[in-house]
Amino acid sequence: MKQFLLLAFLIVSVLALAGDKDKEQYSDVKIKVVKEESGKPVRNATVVLHPVTKGKQERGGLNLKTNGEGETSYSGVPYGTLRLQVIAQGLQTYGDDFDINQPQHEFVVKMKPPQKQYSIYEQPGAKPLSIDPDKPEKKK
Repeated sequence: MKQFLLLAFLIVSVLALAGDKDKEQYSDVKIKVVKEESGKPVRNATVVLHPVTKGKQERGGLNLKTNGEGETSYSGVPYGTLRLQVIAQGLQTYGDDFDINQPQHEFVVKMKPPQKQYSIYEQPGAKPLSIDPDKPEKKK
C-alpha cells in the first residue's frame, strides 16, 4: 500500500511539474522616467508597453501614465520581448526593446531634450525669420 501511494504521489508530482512548463510566465515591471540633464522625475509621461513577436510589434499595447515621482508599474507582463516607449511633452520620445525573462524588472528611462530639427530650407549665415504677431507684414 505504501508503495502504491508513493508511486501515485510521484506520478502526480511529475504531471504537475510538466503542466507548469506550458503555463505562460509573467513579470512585474516598474518604470521610472527622469530628465537626463537634471535627474528630476517626469510626471504625466505616457509609457506604452507593446509585446514583440518575431521582430514585429503586436497590435494593441498598454498605455500607462507616470505619477508625480515619474513612476509607473504594471503586473502581468508576459515573458518575451517588450517594446517600451515613453512620450513626454517638451522631451524627445524614447523607445527600445527589452527581454523580459525574470519575475521583476525595473527600468530607469532618461529623457533627452528635443533635438534641433534639420531643414533643407535653411541657408548658412542667413538671419532667422521672425514673425511678430503684433506687427502686420509690410507689403512690397
